[in-house]
Amino acid sequence: MQYRNILGGRRVLILEDDYLIVAELVESLQSMGADVIGPCATLEQARRHLQSGRPIDVAILDVNLSGRPVFPFADELRSRGIPYVFATAYDATMIPSAHRDIERFGKPYDVGRIARALLEPTAALA
Repeated sequence: MQYRNILGGRRVLILEDDYLIVAELVESLQSMGADVIGPCATLEQARRHLQSGRPIDVAILDVNLSGRPVFPFADELRSRGIPYVFATAYDATMIPSAHRDIERFGKPYDVGRIARALLEPTAALA
């Protein structure tokens, strides 16, 4: 399947603290037409982007950023109506019940599958 420009300018916030993973993810998403915000390695960086007023269409969240869980930030996204997905090495049992309805992609993940999920914001937003 061809993924070129399928994201059509969607603004995608990325929270990931693994440089090698995030570099490939950013490159892949940009090649699919995404306007990548970040990437953010800390919750503080992500909150600054969220509070900047620049629109965010969707977000990709690692579950653990340098030992800090991302779930409070996910709650902020949800309260603002911003869809998100999890991209993590953690299995589903590590996701709190309040977030188990959110699509989770295990690492290593298929960026094309993530892109398709980002195109269906109602599926990523509960």
